[in-house]
Amino acid sequence: MPTPTPLVFGPVPSRRLGRSLGINNVPPKSCSYSCVYCQVGTTPQRTIERRAFHSPEEVVCAVLRRVQSLREQGQHVDYLTFVPDGEPTLDVHLGQEIDRLRSLEVPIAVITNGSLLGNEDVRATLNRTQWVSIKVDAVEVPTWQQVNRPHDALALEQVLAGLRAFSRGFEGELATETMLVRGLNDRPAALESTATFLAELGPAVAYVAVPTRPPSEGWVRAPDEEVVTAAHEIFSRHLPRVELLVGWEGSDFGTSGDAVEDLLAISAVHPLREGGQAHHAHDEQGDGRTGPTTYTLHIPIPSSAIGQAGLNR
Repeated sequence: MPTPTPLVFGPVPSRRLGRSLGINNVPPKSCSYSCVYCQVGTTPQRTIERRAFHSPEEVVCAVLRRVQSLREQGQHVDYLTFVPDGEPTLDVHLGQEIDRLRSLEVPIAVITNGSLLGNEDVRATLNRTQWVSIKVDAVEVPTWQQVNRPHDALALEQVLAGLRAFSRGFEGELATETMLVRGLNDRPAALESTATFLAELGPAVAYVAVPTRPPSEGWVRAPDEEVVTAAHEIFSRHLPRVELLVGWEGSDFGTSGDAVEDLLAISAVHPLREGGQAHHAHDEQGDGRTGPTTYTLHIPIPSSAIGQAGLNR
């Protein structure tokens, strides 16, 4: 019998949100997409039907307990982030969960693939948050189908229309993320089309990412450094702020005092590098050695991109 996936994990160090307490409101792997680069694996059966996965009480109580425990230890949380093993907006109770977590006075974030934003109820739900990241990997149908492998009932034109509608009404901070996969969506023409569309959304920041965790498809590779540099330059011509997500997040993981339980909870939904594991192991030993392990990335970070945009960890 598989081990149940924890409802709450972290806080984990986020390149975008600081110390982010993850909320896993959708179990693996309920999603409208089956992205070739997904770290959680392929989607056995894609779905666009919103339904209940957990009761709102179950999700909210798990978050409240974790935050209270962290605060008692003097640890802080920068964001409560709905970032489950599937698509968070498939949870029909998401709006209730967001409303009931406001009492914690911690900003709420949702990381979504945006495929259900054509639904007015979904847009209204995400409008209750302070920060939303939307995935936009491609705006051309063949490339979208190759990279994201969407549910058969989804149409790209309707998905993009939903993103436009949401961006016009959202009062929080909007971010976009584009994951580059070598040979699929990294052509200059494709990048120009994507950047032009993103400019319509007007995000506060547009993130350009490359796969740094084991993907669902073994053949997936990150583009070469020159291609990542070119992508940054193309996006920067259309957007005021572009940042690269190609680095290591750090090892500032939150701990409940039970290192084994923390590692199991975090690694179930957030693949760990050696440094993060060592951080917890050292805490367990009580020797105070919590510094991160040094890594050499397989994909070098373009110096020109860092100089202009910086690396958001």
